[in-house]
Amino acid sequence: MRVLKSIFILLLVLTYNSANAQYTEVINSNRPGLSESAFSVGTGIVQFEAGAFTVKEKHTPLKYEVAGFGLDFSVRYGFLFEELEIALDGVYQNDKITQNSSLVPFEDKRSNFRNFTLGAKYLVYDPYKNAEEAKPNLYSYHANRKFQWKSLIPAVSIYAGANFDTKNNPYTAPDVEGVSPKIMIATQNNFNGGWVFVMNLIKDRIGSEYSDFQYIFTLTHSFTPQWVVFGEAQGINSDFYADNIFRFGGAYLWTKDFQLDANIAFNTKDTPSVFNIAFGASYRIDFHKDKKIDNGNGNTGKFKKKRKNKKRKKKKKADNNDSEGL
Repeated sequence: MRVLKSIFILLLVLTYNSANAQYTEVINSNRPGLSESAFSVGTGIVQFEAGAFTVKEKHTPLKYEVAGFGLDFSVRYGFLFEELEIALDGVYQNDKITQNSSLVPFEDKRSNFRNFTLGAKYLVYDPYKNAEEAKPNLYSYHANRKFQWKSLIPAVSIYAGANFDTKNNPYTAPDVEGVSPKIMIATQNNFNGGWVFVMNLIKDRIGSEYSDFQYIFTLTHSFTPQWVVFGEAQGINSDFYADNIFRFGGAYLWTKDFQLDANIAFNTKDTPSVFNIAFGASYRIDFHKDKKIDNGNGNTGKFKKKRKNKKRKKKKKADNNDSEGL
């Protein structure tokens, strides 16, 4: 039991040291759900997140069915500040729609990007940054797992980006083409016991007649250092398309820089009904370097160490000269 407690305390210390910066010792992926974490990947990190999913829809009143597949990806990069990242996101879909409303059913093949977006996210508030409450209790295993009221205050980030839509896209509204803005507020609560709650509030394709509002709520739970499960609710509201979609799945941390995931998605209506199965992976290339610490005299810790070594060499040389003089 002592060994287990010692390991747990060590993990807490590592977590605390990482909590005061965006960089973490293991990959920080937005997968397997669709929500965006409030935290960035950290400076010097290039991260790739991608997946493939099936498409199955059936619209009962309009009597059509859609079947196909899709690919989604995200390339994230942290630079300048620990709180800042830029990301390129996209979802490509290829499917076949079958119209059964007429006497003779007919099929139509479609393919295009559902969305293609470039944007930036910045963490504006972190409740645990340099906070005493964030420090682990090195003497009590149970104290580190009990509920803390401070955890009800979320970290908050803001996002601004631009959508790039082609003309006559079958997956977007008729008037949507060219460049349109997207904004988002992302919040994140980290609770003891491995629970994390993320909320996204999104206003997309601003300026178009069919601009939509979305919310995404995601609850994840890590019950071992490698395994995590999640549940997610997504709401979409616009004159072009409205829905409530639910997702459930999990992820496995293969190495500290590589993660695998899977999930299912479905809704509860028939205009149309939706059922998708998705698999994905996340991988990061780590070029992160810790910042040098300023000692208050204009010199970093690393430079000061060099100066110390230089003084030692001078002292040693002087001692040798004295010895030769004797």
